[in-house]
Amino acid sequence: MGFKFPIPPGYRENPVWTGNGFRIGSENVPVLHYTVCDAGWTSYLTEFHEAEADQGNHYIDRASRLHACNELEKNLSADRVVLEIGSSSGYLLRDIKKAFPGVFIIGSDCIPEPLGKIAKHHPDIPLIQFDLVNCPLPDNCVDVIVALNVLEHIEDDSAALRQIHRILKPGGHAIIEVPANPDLYDFYDEQLKHFRRYALDELSQTAKNAGFAVQCASHLGFFVYPAFRFMKLRNKQKMKQTEVETQNSVKHLIQLGGPVMNEVLYFLMKMELNLGRVIRYSRGIRCLITLKKEK
Repeated sequence: MGFKFPIPPGYRENPVWTGNGFRIGSENVPVLHYTVCDAGWTSYLTEFHEAEADQGNHYIDRASRLHACNELEKNLSADRVVLEIGSSSGYLLRDIKKAFPGVFIIGSDCIPEPLGKIAKHHPDIPLIQFDLVNCPLPDNCVDVIVALNVLEHIEDDSAALRQIHRILKPGGHAIIEVPANPDLYDFYDEQLKHFRRYALDELSQTAKNAGFAVQCASHLGFFVYPAFRFMKLRNKQKMKQTEVETQNSVKHLIQLGGPVMNEVLYFLMKMELNLGRVIRYSRGIRCLITLKKEK
């Protein structure tokens, strides 16, 4: 795949993907570094979430990745370029690589540490570091973009969506997931550096304002939403905890129910996603939206 990566700061030549890292002139590098922005995420949070969410095995994370792969299957053909924004620990990159071996996958994040770790486990996937609002990629260069739980970490999410629209090829798709319901913002969101939670209709309008057509809009976690809402409203009463108390509370919430309940809930999520092929859910834990850049 002859994808042309921009010249990183400090270099004079375009990087060339070799299949196992990049070559820039006579230098070999595992990750390309462009602009940095860690205002809404840190390497500590990547490690914290990975440790507490059982190495990506948490039911809602698995369901999110399954939904993304389902959407890719509907909107992707071979020899296409897929960019994941916010690759974090690399679990979705792994899943896409396995499910769609014919596509050219690019992983990315706004901070360098997670990408360095991904490069060690997946040296055959090109990885780039950049701030989405100041995206260095050229216009019309990517067929599909996947951004799971990214926009809530960006203060100017409208600018981020405009950049996604800019770098997508005409006819390309963006598969996006964000936390749902602004009224449920609590210490958990605060600890994870969320600027906001979303109402699906408002997210859809923001996407339309960025130039997109909304192809599909729904929610994930419909069946568990009543219990989730009760828990989040109760959490709002604890917003004045100390930092240590907040971290311990977040750990408890992520691990709630243990491994057996985690498998039960994942089974429920899979059933929900299967039904979601023919119906749309009016509420849930997360908003799901698939966007199209019209030709």
